[in-house]
Amino acid sequence: MSTSRTVGDEHGDEIADGALAAPASHTSHHNDDPYHLDPRDVLEPPTTFAGKLKYLGPGLVISAAVIGSGELITTTALGAKAGFVLLWLVIISTAVKVWVQLELAQWTILSGKPALEGYAHVGPRLIGRAGWINLLWILMDFAKVLQRGGIIGGAVASLSIMLPVFGEPLSSPSLIFWTIVSLAVVISLLVTNKYSIVEKFSVSAVIIFTVSTVGLAVALPFTDFAYTSADVIEGLTFAIPAGTLGFAVAMFGITGVGADEMTTYTYWCLEKGYARYTGPNDGTEERARRARGWISVMRTDVLVSWIVSTVCTMSFYVIGAAILHPQGLVPEGNDMITTLSSMYSSVMGETGHWIFLIGAFAVLFSTFIASSASVPRLWTNTVSILGAFDWTNVRTRSRIIRVLTIVFPIIWALSYLIIQSPVIMVQIGGVASGVFLVAVVIAVWYLRSREVPTEFKSNHFFTVMLVFASLAIGLLGIYTVFETFGIEIGA
Repeated sequence: MSTSRTVGDEHGDEIADGALAAPASHTSHHNDDPYHLDPRDVLEPPTTFAGKLKYLGPGLVISAAVIGSGELITTTALGAKAGFVLLWLVIISTAVKVWVQLELAQWTILSGKPALEGYAHVGPRLIGRAGWINLLWILMDFAKVLQRGGIIGGAVASLSIMLPVFGEPLSSPSLIFWTIVSLAVVISLLVTNKYSIVEKFSVSAVIIFTVSTVGLAVALPFTDFAYTSADVIEGLTFAIPAGTLGFAVAMFGITGVGADEMTTYTYWCLEKGYARYTGPNDGTEERARRARGWISVMRTDVLVSWIVSTVCTMSFYVIGAAILHPQGLVPEGNDMITTLSSMYSSVMGETGHWIFLIGAFAVLFSTFIASSASVPRLWTNTVSILGAFDWTNVRTRSRIIRVLTIVFPIIWALSYLIIQSPVIMVQIGGVASGVFLVAVVIAVWYLRSREVPTEFKSNHFFTVMLVFASLAIGLLGIYTVFETFGIEIGA
């Protein structure tokens, strides 16, 4: 069994190594294609918790993507603005969406198809095989350009403050210099198919930063910025203070697993091998048993990444509420990194300032890398759904992914250099995600009712939680639409 696991893992890493570069002579050899189910690839699922841990990965890649933008930027800013009052929202916002993610990933393992293919099943079809949800995804991704630009901006600003090259730390020449260097590093890493190394780097970067952030949040009661158990209890009372509703909605749209991360997660599940190890649906009980086993591995993967995301997000919020809120500091524009680093320097002096800058760069850069690896895959799949090429043609698919891996990061970086306000840019992306999230919920219920066998829907607890999550996301979507058209709800 250990031999099979090693083989599987190597294969998973090799496939996750970026642009699926299959040599010409191998295009007919299905094992090179993680999106093709071949009976020869089936593998017995691990049955113990320790065994499952060896197959984790997709969730941690998503955590590396998620912990950058929402947690560092929006959550800390919200804590600074509202104080402890909205702490409850952090827990709700990370917990609610997980149930939709679990359902979508289960469909992927059973069908062997990524999420965007599933969205195309929800009619009416508008262009090629693309349905209205696919077109909505395209619109959302255009809005996300700003958010990704904001993330690059945060990473570049922290680099520029640490090592100003031309003039002042946040002067345009210094920012442009570091933007070009960051782009060169990310593109060269991903185009040379070294994504598995990047994945290990980004996950370890997130772990280091999470540990330091949680450590700081836990240490605060012993400093001048002490908070009490009464503050925490007040934060869990489900109140929304005047003037923070818009910020709260952006945070709900952005923290935890957003609609785009749920969508991306299905691609990483396929590339890790969960669906290939399950095998094509031949209607046998053996296959159903393997499917249950690999779905169980996926649920463990999601649970671990959810715990990481929630603990990290709560720490960022507590730090913002305890340090920035009493001082009246709310991060804005390019000063965001400077303001946030003052959280650390006010508690730990100059050392804290440097620890934060290095950590902030690591966590934002890992998000930049995760986006640069995933978005080209999603766009390539979208282009095939629109009818431009056949997704099963591995060579064409690889070539398109590789080209987009070069083009997209450049577009995102330019959007930052032109706008230069990470907080606003990240919030715009958050609102767009809120609307798309509703569409994903509709797709999940459609696929669940039409394409998931009854035996995989028998867990009543999962069903109840999915209903609860769907209602919460629906309310968020209604609010977001009203807000976009300038109709005020609440303060």
